[in-house]
Order: sequence, then C-alpha cells, then structure tokens
Amino acid sequence: LQVDLWQPSSPFHIVEGTVTDVRVPQNTSRSLLPYLQQANIQYTILISDLQKAIENQTGLRSYRSRRSLSGYNYEVYHSLEEIQGWMHHLNKTHSDLVHMFSVGKSYEGRPLFVLKVGKRSRPYKKAVWIDCGIHAREWIGPAFCQWFVKEALQTYQTDPAMRKMLTQLYFYVMPVFNVDGYHFSWTNDRFWRKTRSKNTRFRCHGVDANRNWKVKWCDEGASFHPCDDTYCGPFPESEPEVKAVAHFLRKHRKEIKAYLSFHAYAQMLLYPYSYKYATIPNFSCVESAAYNAVNALQSAYGIRYRYGPASSTLYVSSGSSMDWAYKNGIPYAFAFELRDTGHFGFLLPETLIKPTCTETMLAVKNITLHLLKKCH
Repeated sequence: LQVDLWQPSSPFHIVEGTVTDVRVPQNTSRSLLPYLQQANIQYTILISDLQKAIENQTGLRSYRSRRSLSGYNYEVYHSLEEIQGWMHHLNKTHSDLVHMFSVGKSYEGRPLFVLKVGKRSRPYKKAVWIDCGIHAREWIGPAFCQWFVKEALQTYQTDPAMRKMLTQLYFYVMPVFNVDGYHFSWTNDRFWRKTRSKNTRFRCHGVDANRNWKVKWCDEGASFHPCDDTYCGPFPESEPEVKAVAHFLRKHRKEIKAYLSFHAYAQMLLYPYSYKYATIPNFSCVESAAYNAVNALQSAYGIRYRYGPASSTLYVSSGSSMDWAYKNGIPYAFAFELRDTGHFGFLLPETLIKPTCTETMLAVKNITLHLLKKCH
C-alpha cells in the first residue's frame, strides 16, 4: 500500500501509541480500511474528499493579483509569481525600510530572493534570519513571511516595540526557500515536499531541503533513498538552495543572532538539537525565550503550542537547517511548526491565515525582544 505520510515525515518515527496522518489515493482506501480494521488499528477520516478540498482552496480568484500593498490580500495563498511581484513592489515603494536581493539561483534557475527589512540607522546592526517554505506543501509558511513584512511596514510608525525591532535589528526574510518545489505544488502536485533536482538513476525528483545541511548529515531521521520524502541528497549542500543560504549565513554569522524557520504542521516551537537527545549550552536562555513566546502566542486565541528540543518534542532528524544554524554560531535557532495538529494538515483553509499569522507574530516579536534584552 503506497501512502503519503503527512505526520511524521518518515516511517522510522511510527511507533506504537502515536498518531500518524496519511494521505491515500482514492483506490487505495478501499483496501486500507479493511486492513486497519483487521489489524485492530483505530482510524479517523479527517478529509474524505481531498481533491474537492484542494479545488476549494485554489479556485481561480481574479482579485488575488492586485499589486498595490493596500490591495494585496494577505489572507489568501499566493503563487510564486505573485510573491516575487509583491517583493519587487515593496522594494520600490518602501526603499527606506526594505532592500531586496538574491542569494543565488535554484536548481531550475529561479532567483532566491530575500528581503532585508530594517531602518538603516547605524553601520553595524545585529540581524535575525527568517525563512519560510523549505517544504513546498507547507503553504502557511510563505503566508506568514509575507504577513511579518506587512506588519513590520504597517506598524513601524505606531508600535514602539516594532520601531525598536526595526531600529536596532535587520531582518532577513526569505518568503519562499524552496522556490522550485513551491511552484510545483501550485502547478502539479499540491502535496510535493522536496526540491526539484533530478536523480538520474532513480528517476525520482527532489531532496528534502531540511535534511541536506552539513550537520550529522544523513544520520537518523533521514533517508538515503532518492524516492523518499526525507531523502538527504547525494551529499550535504547538494541542493543549490541550501548551498546559497548556508553560504549567506556563514558570511554573515557575526551579525546574525537568531535563525527562525517556519514549517507546518504540528503547533510546536522547537529548538536544537534535532539530531540528538542532548542539552544545548545556552539552554536556559533559549528555553525561557520559547516558554515566553508560546505564552504570547496562546494569548491571542488560546492555541496551545508544545515547545522544547526538536529531538524529544517532535522526533530525531539529522541535517536540519536549525541545527546547522546553531552549530554555526547563531545562538537563537528556532523552528516553528504552525497550525494545525492534523484536522486540515497541509490544507489549512485561507480563513485561518489571519489568526495563525496574528498569533505567530506575537511569538516572533517576543523572541526578538528577548534577544535584544540579552539573556544572562
């Protein structure tokens, strides 16, 4: 039986007593359900007609592409073209606070754009790196990155906390890390996860961009097989996207004090290590930052996030961007798993973009202000 694992991402993590979310093709469900009954495995059907749910979400909407910032709709999902158009637009219209640049090119030759957001108040400033969309199907990630930039620009004048953040720090925001995969999830396969690089021997596309980093590469929680969802790639930084971002972070490691990566779904705030069960040296600082961030997030709509080291809170995985950032001298490294916990999974409805981004924004501001306070 071929199934697509939604949670956890790899079969290694399926153990007795845990919940697993799987997507099955229409014809497979007829044989899967009797099999589960025979094996005495409890199951719930969360989305009975996935195709219909996809079509409801990606119905053609003409109002989507209005370019002006005031007319740009942050409560719908946007294609790669729309997101890049939006970035160009902000670069032109908000040049006092926004500078757009590219860190390289993707496997298919697309530019890897980053927005540098902040006031040019002094020559040297600490910085925070934010990336979204490492995994293509996790659309709420890029939606949050755009929301973050919108909030920064719209509240800079009125909110003292935001003013402080943009005056004292730069934010490097990468709304879509895995540009090829994200584009493919819009055009071909809504549930594509990996990059789109070609593997000649296996005829399978893509590498898991969050297993391709040079930190305990291809150890536990990653797969050597090119057709698997957690394929680590032929070697570390084999993916041009990973290589480009790693190069940028290495070059700026002195100024970048925090690394935030946005994923979905599980409602968790994770910090290192991912690849082993061990306590990081600055655990108390990072742990208190996570605790406060999760409380701030919950204050908006009562949504509870679990928080802790990624290995024990989610599962062990090697070669992740967060571990790499931490190992390369960025003291605050976090990965968010945004809403939900499986009811909608990767198909989080557009009506939930606003509440999800609003609460996440509180957590990010909380972490950022914690960073400025310097934890001792």
